[in-house]
Amino acid sequence: MEELKINGGVINELIEEGVYRRLPKILQNITNPFTGRERDIILTSAIGVLSACLPNLYGVYDGDKIYSNLYVMIIAPAASGKGVMNKSRILIDEIHDKVLKDSINIQKNCKEEKKKSKEKDSDDCPSLEIKILPANISTAEMYTYMGASNHGLLIMESEADTMSNMLNNDWSNYSDILRKCFHHEPISISRKVEKIFEDIKEPKLSLVMSGTPEQLKTLIKSKENGLYSRFIVYTFDEISQFKNVFSKGTRNNNAVFEEEAKIVFKLYAALADPTRKEVELKFTENQVEKFLKELTVMHGVILDSHPQSFISNLNRHGLILFRIAMILTALRNIDNILAPGMKRQELICSNLDFILALRITKTFLKHSLVTYNSFDDGILSENDEKLLFELSNPFTRAQAVELGKKHDIPERTIDDKLRQWKKRKVIIPVKHGLYRRTRNFM
Repeated sequence: MEELKINGGVINELIEEGVYRRLPKILQNITNPFTGRERDIILTSAIGVLSACLPNLYGVYDGDKIYSNLYVMIIAPAASGKGVMNKSRILIDEIHDKVLKDSINIQKNCKEEKKKSKEKDSDDCPSLEIKILPANISTAEMYTYMGASNHGLLIMESEADTMSNMLNNDWSNYSDILRKCFHHEPISISRKVEKIFEDIKEPKLSLVMSGTPEQLKTLIKSKENGLYSRFIVYTFDEISQFKNVFSKGTRNNNAVFEEEAKIVFKLYAALADPTRKEVELKFTENQVEKFLKELTVMHGVILDSHPQSFISNLNRHGLILFRIAMILTALRNIDNILAPGMKRQELICSNLDFILALRITKTFLKHSLVTYNSFDDGILSENDEKLLFELSNPFTRAQAVELGKKHDIPERTIDDKLRQWKKRKVIIPVKHGLYRRTRNFM
């Protein structure tokens, strides 16, 4: 399949312009003020945040009941503009504040009642419920918050090494929780000293984070790590230009998110209404056929042209596609969901939202493959190997920079690659600005 060939200008491509023109209104409104990478970051992170805002919406995938929760990872160098991701948090802030406030009041009333009845033990009072979970947390605390959560949690972290540091500690290595939660697999914990027992049948967790390539390496130790294949990955290596930080055009950006957050809050409240039944997302028969055909073709391309170990990433991107379609369909049907007395217990994905989900997922899959090939396993990545062997032997830095332009690779990145290649002794400097390959890879 041509779209999965990772070479030339295909590397780190932008999400298609046509996708943005056809998105549900909420996503159009929050992405319109942005362009280029920033717009892609807003859309990608917003999908991740909104995946935590659709309680009681589910679909059946491979025989299992699946909710909309997604894991999102944005990988780019420092000063690349990826921090715009944090604006997407505004979409869930009101939900988090309401859940926390209600929980505090319930806990307070419970303790007061026990005090009146002269009960000394207040451990029986409900645990504090939140919506946004910090990445800097112990495993035991995570279980407690997940056990108290009625409709799932969101971890949103702009520095990936915050989570990396946690996963390197015995008391906060919750990597297995992340892997299980992606598929809503049951999780449980029992600690006698801390008096903790939690048994969670269908854990729901969404995750949106960003970091540099170096931070990714400390978080994901190996490209065959099961955690990596569960992520939507969006990656690029351009450094953003210094922008006009006083531009009047940026003044109302937060206001746009705050306005849409009000609608998201209403949608969340309607779906979470305990008097309503769960709503099932369904594909049409034609969409199922199209889904199976597309994924089968991509499976064959990966087997023919890319590492077979990447297949687990492709398989999970099928589930990611299904969840993105679920989110787009819910946003497209907000008026129906909010309508008084809405009795429907199913939503049928439109052909438009199916195609949008497919196109978005294909872009994410290509970004995931680029990042997968960049992992350092002691040898050159597939892309670096191809790049190196397009150069003559010996070659000059100027030739490498020119080749980089041909493949849309910035000069700064080429210089970084030259430093890495020298460090691994793949090339040696003959004289200033002139290099020679030391061994053959083909």
